[in-house]
Amino acid sequence: MAHGSKRTVSSRRMVSGFGRTTCAIAALLLSAVAMAQAAPTKAAATTKDAAATKAAATTKDTAATKDAAATKAASTTKALSDKDCLGCHNLKASAKLQARAVSVYVNAEIYQPSVHSTVGCVACHSDIHAFPHPDSVKPVSCAGCHPSQTSAYAGSVHAIAKRETKQRFPACLDCHGNPHGILAKTDPKSRVYPLNLPRTCGTCHGNPELAKKYGFPDVYALYMDSIHGFALTSDGLLVAATCASCHGAHDILSRKNPKSRTFPKNVPATCGACHAGVQVEYLAGAHGMAMVAGRANAPVCTNCHTAHQIAQVDVKTWQLKTVATCGNCHKTRLQSYRDTFHGQVTELGFVATARCWSCHGNHLILRASNPKSKVAPANLPATCGKCHHGAAASFVSYEPHPNPHDRKQNPGLYYAALFMNLLLLVVFVFFGLHTALWLARSSVGGSRGNDNGVSGE
Repeated sequence: MAHGSKRTVSSRRMVSGFGRTTCAIAALLLSAVAMAQAAPTKAAATTKDAAATKAAATTKDTAATKDAAATKAASTTKALSDKDCLGCHNLKASAKLQARAVSVYVNAEIYQPSVHSTVGCVACHSDIHAFPHPDSVKPVSCAGCHPSQTSAYAGSVHAIAKRETKQRFPACLDCHGNPHGILAKTDPKSRVYPLNLPRTCGTCHGNPELAKKYGFPDVYALYMDSIHGFALTSDGLLVAATCASCHGAHDILSRKNPKSRTFPKNVPATCGACHAGVQVEYLAGAHGMAMVAGRANAPVCTNCHTAHQIAQVDVKTWQLKTVATCGNCHKTRLQSYRDTFHGQVTELGFVATARCWSCHGNHLILRASNPKSKVAPANLPATCGKCHHGAAASFVSYEPHPNPHDRKQNPGLYYAALFMNLLLLVVFVFFGLHTALWLARSSVGGSRGNDNGVSGE
């Protein structure tokens, strides 16, 4: 039994050793399988990382390419200077280029001192970025740099007429000239410099054919002969009123437009921009108060002085015409004035006599009921005393505007005139009848003498 027990123990040891070997082999096999399964996953991860790295590199290369292109474009735009443009456009154009509606020739000598030389060619020709550029380029819009002026022009009479008639009317370049040679308005050579502006506007408004065609007045010659025109051209006064002073520069509106500077209600303010003192007096007077009250027929500056043919007030011819000017509104007063000594002397061409403004004033015209009026009863001795020294209250008690046809206003004069007219009628009728009877008697007496053979002697 001892021997059998010993064999059993030995067998168990052999089985135990075999089992360990088997387990070790199985562990190795499992490890190999696990490594085999993990290898594709790691390879995929590695491939994914490589792809991401490649994509990032591609994106970086693309961005670098774009940056290089942008840098190249920027360098091209920057390199396209005025000198480069003038290298071609300052040359005499070929016959083909000269045939274009818009000249491509730019005179460098004119362009350099212009206002546009400070901004450069590509600032206006914004669609040109490199050379060579396309033959067809978009028209330049002044609104890019001058939005307010363009907006004002869009509502002006020039732009409205252009839209309505579909014809060519003045625009930016017609007034400012060659776009490559435009000078500042303070430059004496500029077309819109005060001394040159009337001539610029006169290109159209001094052309009889255009005036007749489009129905606007030919006012250039009238303005040049006016006090404003003389002050500007003869005396060289830059403060003298020009076309733009009254009509505006870009927002020129019809005088029928309530927003126009030349609309009747706005005329006093327009003229008052220079004649401030006169404006104050006018607004305080009867005419100004009527205008402010909204009376359509209230006289303003242009009713008395005209719009363009404004004369110097101390000229004899103008002073003699003032009576007729006032008579345009005050017709009955004009007729009664002409019946007076003052009126008759004025009709003969003498200026040393009283006219409307001599008694009523010129701008501060007040009603006789106003204590501040020059023709108020208390002020008449002083008013008349300017010519008639020592005039007393009895001297000024006469009627300055006698109207023998108005019984209510002048009853004494009315009946006196009626009596004189009747007296003249009776006298003429009496002596007319007497003369007719005398002729009849003479005729009858002569006939009887001849029948009796008696000589008429």
